[in-house]
Amino acid sequence: LDRLADAAKEGIRQADGVPFKFGTITISDGISMGHEGMRASLVSREIIADSVEAVMHAERLDAFVSFAGCDKSLPGMLMAAARVNLPSVFVYGGSIMPGEHPDGRKLDIVSVFEAVGAHAVGDIDDEELLSIERAACPTIGSCAGMFTANTMAAVGEAIGMSLPGSAAAAAIDTRRSDIAFASGHAVMNLLRLGIRPRQIMSRGAFENAIAVVMALGGSTNAVLHLMAMAFEAELELELEDFNRVAARVPHLADTKPHGKYHMVDIDRIGGVPVVMQMLLDEGILHGDEITVTGHTVAENLAMLDVPAPDGDVIHAFDDPINALGGLAILRGSLAPKGSVVKVAGLDFDRFDGRARVFDGEDLAMEAVLAGRIQAGDIVVIRYEGPKGGPGMREMLAITGAMKGAGRGGDAALITDGRFSGGTHGFCVGHVAPEAVDGGPIALVAEGDRILIDVASHTIDLMVDEATLEQRRADLKDFQPRYTSGFLAKYAALALGADRGAVTQA
Repeated sequence: LDRLADAAKEGIRQADGVPFKFGTITISDGISMGHEGMRASLVSREIIADSVEAVMHAERLDAFVSFAGCDKSLPGMLMAAARVNLPSVFVYGGSIMPGEHPDGRKLDIVSVFEAVGAHAVGDIDDEELLSIERAACPTIGSCAGMFTANTMAAVGEAIGMSLPGSAAAAAIDTRRSDIAFASGHAVMNLLRLGIRPRQIMSRGAFENAIAVVMALGGSTNAVLHLMAMAFEAELELELEDFNRVAARVPHLADTKPHGKYHMVDIDRIGGVPVVMQMLLDEGILHGDEITVTGHTVAENLAMLDVPAPDGDVIHAFDDPINALGGLAILRGSLAPKGSVVKVAGLDFDRFDGRARVFDGEDLAMEAVLAGRIQAGDIVVIRYEGPKGGPGMREMLAITGAMKGAGRGGDAALITDGRFSGGTHGFCVGHVAPEAVDGGPIALVAEGDRILIDVASHTIDLMVDEATLEQRRADLKDFQPRYTSGFLAKYAALALGADRGAVTQA
């Protein structure tokens, strides 16, 4: 990112600006996954946005180009742009190249987490696990599939805050420096034109971003982050907006974790503009929305000479992978304020099973690795929400382990926490209200029947109201895991997942 920032500085200088570089934190979700450190991940999004706001406020700077290359730093930078509302361009650092197993299989970070589960149940030996671990991450860059970072890079482009065609190039691609240089030019043009982020991040622009996420089969975290970005832009966005857009947008990209391909393959066949052009042609995209180029979405696409979809990596609109978009919002007696499921890659849209209840991810992980989760079980992990966690941990370690242990297709998982963009299978997250707020997920008991119906957008706890009221009366006060430090501050200020898990004073 330093190299890209230096290229942007040259672009700013050439456009008669004076650049000033400053940095902020970031957290690698791959390193923090599956243990106590993951509680810091989502919170870092708020710290990043706060720190950018602090420097911009203190130094009275006129505009900024932001750079990010991991799951929470991307939305953190876009949230900062919306909050500060000074001319801004976002530049993505680019994705990693996929690894290659000695037998020729393409690998990525999710391959490792799934291999851990397979190793735990004896399906692969130590040598095979080590060979996957050594080959999975061969270069610099964000995780290779259509996981959270690449999803949010596509959001940056679709919403108009990044240059057209800039999301898909790999981190090692020399075009990255050209994109950064051009972004330096672009921010100076925005400054001259007086175009600010909230003019770009309009209602129509958010609908464009949602449509692209649905077509790509992107990460469930996009729901959380788009809600947070809308909050910072002081714009009303509802969870039902995602279902409304998904009903019109089919799933078109055959990408990991549910498909075959990686972000570099999308780049190879024309990048995110291929999807955007299709959606524009179908009357779904709002082509008149202004972008960081100073031109509209439609004008940008017209200047790119966008290729047609190749039919393999990205399917044609009339030949989709799934007729509905890649994500769905579910509501019902278990999640009155909503929950999120990734539809992309699901083999079936209904799950009727019995609850296996765990107050925290660690206990659930022990059960999976010990082989105690069986076909038909619904693993319920609670007290992992924004406030209760605190920090709403991602569950890639356990979902990867479930898949590796053979439970990826015949068991489900429900949580008030969230999932990695690398998660796939029948996994419902962001359940709201969360357990610490007394949401129904706090009342689930071992063996309860739960019915999930994606087609009807429902998730219900099949227990009578009298029983639930008795359980509510017996519910003990939750003892916070942290009473000081940044995690305690976040828990005190966080809104629910249905509001993007942002902090509000």
